[in-house]
Amino acid sequence: MAIVNVSEWEKFLQAHPQAHILQTGAWGALKSAFGWQPVYFISGDAGAQVLFRRLPAGLSIAYVPRGPVGKDWLPLWREILPYCRKHGAVVLKVEPDAWEEEEDYLTLQMPGFIPEGIPVQPRRTLVVSLEGSEEDWLARMKQKTRYNIRLAERKGVIVQPSQDIEGFHRMMALTGARDGFGVHSREYYQRAYELFHPLGMAELLVALYDGKPLAGLMVFARGERAWYFYGASTDEERNRMPTYLLQWEAMRWAASRGCRWYDLWGVPDESEEVLEAQFESRHDGLWGVYRFKRGFGGVLRRSAATREYPLWKPLFPLYRWLEGRERRA
Repeated sequence: MAIVNVSEWEKFLQAHPQAHILQTGAWGALKSAFGWQPVYFISGDAGAQVLFRRLPAGLSIAYVPRGPVGKDWLPLWREILPYCRKHGAVVLKVEPDAWEEEEDYLTLQMPGFIPEGIPVQPRRTLVVSLEGSEEDWLARMKQKTRYNIRLAERKGVIVQPSQDIEGFHRMMALTGARDGFGVHSREYYQRAYELFHPLGMAELLVALYDGKPLAGLMVFARGERAWYFYGASTDEERNRMPTYLLQWEAMRWAASRGCRWYDLWGVPDESEEVLEAQFESRHDGLWGVYRFKRGFGGVLRRSAATREYPLWKPLFPLYRWLEGRERRA
């Protein structure tokens, strides 16, 4: 079996309950609405959702987000690489669903791939354990974070599910302008909600005070893992600490679905020593969110390197230069 349709892909994923959510058909459908084409490959017990994005002159980029799925990838590349060449891909970019400690294994599974490509997804994150009771979770947190969760409750903040994507997007736009990061369109968040929420794999949670939304987040879950992908807050009533209670309720939602891990998804790509030494003085990039996220008791983890297979070798240096310039812009 080589290329399969999305129904066959989802059937394959049922045998891999711990596959990353970015490898699901729902994620492929989300990206297909915004310029990418998903293609599904299966070879033996391994498979991959490959996303293709067209470039000028009949060229394209191929990208595997947090995959492949399964163990033995070598036969899979024999299916994927010729297809990529046939469809004008300059490069196959792969971000494995693996931690840095597994690099040696990945090198064996990915011959010909060049490591240390520019990552699409954040490499470093904080992963919070949902093992034990809720009191155990609190005990692993920083004292100030525990205090702020309880403070929000005492000050009348409530967290509840919402379907108000328009209001969430307004908060995202405000947060992006305030904190200096790009946000997706309202249509993007709407499509994500429509695809994942009916499957029980996502929830939009909003923190309110006196009926007024103060903060919101969209949390995703599959298997034993949950991910905090999108979050926003207004500038109102910040002394009530709504974002702390919001994260707490997202963790409770994840645990109710059988998740053991809550991935806070993205902190500066620095060692723990550097992060702890500089988080109070740095405010650029992801430094502000690290100050917030560090309090929830997560373990700092770094994903395996982004690997790239040059399919059109004469164009590969130009591709890397353009990608680097785009990221620096």
